[in-house]
Amino acid sequence: MSHHRTSHANSAISDLLRAPAGPVNLADFDPDAHPGFDGDRAEAEKMFADMAAELAELQEKLFANGYVGDQRRLLLVIQGMDTSGKGGVLSHVVGAMSPSGIHLKSFKKPTKEELSHDFLWRIDKEVPAAGEIGIFDRSHYEDVLVVRVHELAPAEEVERRYGAINDWEAAQVAQGTTIVKCMLHISADEQKERLLARLDDPTKQWKFKPGDLDERALWPAYQSAYEVALSRCSTEAAPWFVIPANRKWYRNWAITSLLLEHLRAMALDWPAPDYDVSAQKTRLAGETAPA
Repeated sequence: MSHHRTSHANSAISDLLRAPAGPVNLADFDPDAHPGFDGDRAEAEKMFADMAAELAELQEKLFANGYVGDQRRLLLVIQGMDTSGKGGVLSHVVGAMSPSGIHLKSFKKPTKEELSHDFLWRIDKEVPAAGEIGIFDRSHYEDVLVVRVHELAPAEEVERRYGAINDWEAAQVAQGTTIVKCMLHISADEQKERLLARLDDPTKQWKFKPGDLDERALWPAYQSAYEVALSRCSTEAAPWFVIPANRKWYRNWAITSLLLEHLRAMALDWPAPDYDVSAQKTRLAGETAPA
């Protein structure tokens, strides 16, 4: 069965992009597809300004509600192979929102201290506060992706981590966190083109490391590791979404659409003041100007 090959304009974007229940085979997902959107790049980019404005307003409402005690927050998890567009999502989608309500964490190779703790220790410290939108650029899933591919931990430990991740995410959701997990799905050919483009551009060569090609050689192993993670950790509380990411404009449109859908579902409004507005206006009107 193929996924993401047709558009269904009346379907929720989350339904179109959600990883299926049961085993996941990434070969079934077309990275060039654009489910939920029948237009072209120009139309998507034209729509993006209005979508970004709504996203910014909903983010501010979420932040305002958090300020007065609402415990809800949102966590966007971005995973994908090298060149899949994690940085592009940060600059285009996250860039549409106010930095004051954003908590961004890019997880790098674990430090010696981090390795001395359980793998979720460093993750737990970076969850968004009430009212914030958190973004994980890479995440706790590195501990069942790169760790699995490079055999950096015993197989039984990696196996334990799938359950630990599901328990941790369920606990976050119970505390008021909406988790939106996006796997940016590109083809091996598209990655090759993007790596070549980096090498051809003096302003992008700094992004390239010879080790990137060593990782690329492990493409099948990484696809398999992603399939296991998507199969084991796409839960009702925190489902995975597979984003066709060969088309950068669609990637941005899709993730913005997902964020809008989840924020709209919160039915956010501006919090009502816990004071008498008229009384405060009267007080201001009658005050003597400070010396």
